[in-house]
Amino acid sequence: MKIWVNEQIDSSGIIRACIACCDEAQAQECHDSFEANLTAQQKQEGWFTRMREVESWDEVPVNALKLD
Repeated sequence: MKIWVNEQIDSSGIIRACIACCDEAQAQECHDSFEANLTAQQKQEGWFTRMREVESWDEVPVNALKLD
């Protein structure tokens, strides 16, 4: 099973938003949205987004919104 995890991370390395799902197209849309919603100020401060793939729900951060 493939699970895509999208994270929006602040300059301290804290995950501020996290959504996980099994649909790659939905995951890409989420990633694009996370990226688009970062302000210029946040980007300047070091905020970033990432999309990564995991193989188990056990690897998904506890605070993630989990879409199936």
